[in-house]
Amino acid sequence: MKTAVVLGTRPEIIKMAPVINELKKLSADFFILHTGQHYSYNLDRVFFEQLRLPAPRYNLEAGSGTHAAETARMLVGIEGVLVKERPDVVLVEGDTNSVLAGALAAAKMGIRVGHVEAGLRSYDRRMPEEINRILTDHIADFLFAPTPGARDILLAEGIEETKIYVTGNTIVDAVHENLALARARGDVLSDLKVRPKEYFLVTLHRQENVDDDARFTSILRGLEGLSKELGVKTLYPVHPRARKKLEAIGLQPRLTLIEPVDYLAFLQLESSARLILTDSGGVQEEACILGVPCVTLRDNTERPETVAVGANVLAGAAPEKILASARQMLRVTRRWENPFGDGRAAERIVSTILSE
Repeated sequence: MKTAVVLGTRPEIIKMAPVINELKKLSADFFILHTGQHYSYNLDRVFFEQLRLPAPRYNLEAGSGTHAAETARMLVGIEGVLVKERPDVVLVEGDTNSVLAGALAAAKMGIRVGHVEAGLRSYDRRMPEEINRILTDHIADFLFAPTPGARDILLAEGIEETKIYVTGNTIVDAVHENLALARARGDVLSDLKVRPKEYFLVTLHRQENVDDDARFTSILRGLEGLSKELGVKTLYPVHPRARKKLEAIGLQPRLTLIEPVDYLAFLQLESSARLILTDSGGVQEEACILGVPCVTLRDNTERPETVAVGANVLAGAAPEKILASARQMLRVTRRWENPFGDGRAAERIVSTILSE
């Protein structure tokens, strides 16, 4: 059984790392194909080094662009690699253009597709990620649902029950594996002159937030108001997309803006934050797993389990709602049950594909 692991962005590297490590542990026949969707290979190399992963055998360096151009470049490149390597199964994770391109190229060649983190839905088709999730799920042969709720969504869409496997989410595996690594490699809190539970952490980068000037401005005003009212330092590692927009519209938010940090440093910042405010699906999951209250700066989420257990609340973009949501989450007790599994998702995923 030969497995191709196709990935293209940093969140995919993080969530596929436990799967890759499991394949490596079992001496399975596999290789990694990196599409290079958003970041250069050199910028991503640190992720592979920190997470102790083998280097990709292939890097397409597809780069960014329009959704059509980006996906088309990746489709052509992935098809060429699959023709050469002839794997038995292609594994993809999540909802990026790399995921759709990897799944579509494989399916058209008759190669089986495994979708890690299948069955997530925001029910907002304005989000490119929602289109990618739906299409990938409906051409996949192995649908690795992180929760029973995700399984129910797939069944309701008419997907055969025999294709669906509830595995837990590999982000739990990743957090368990990497938190000790993160704490052993240095102290980013000291570097940034903050103490545990005495700062808020923000991530804000999604297209529907950052590319809309009015919405982006409204969210930033809400974050400024929160920081001012409570007198708490708010750290905002600024994604390149967001920094470009800040410069374009001349915004200088009264927050502590810092350069993006590497994954292990970010994991330290997450685990020690008093509150996390984010528009990232992965960060919602990590906050829930780490026991840190979360406010989601969106109108919807494909991680409803975090809301159901009381770890997260949807705040949208209005400043007053952001402030009210933050006050609410600062009052919660951090005793919710992790809904994403026991940290053995990668083991279940690899066992499934190798037993076929």
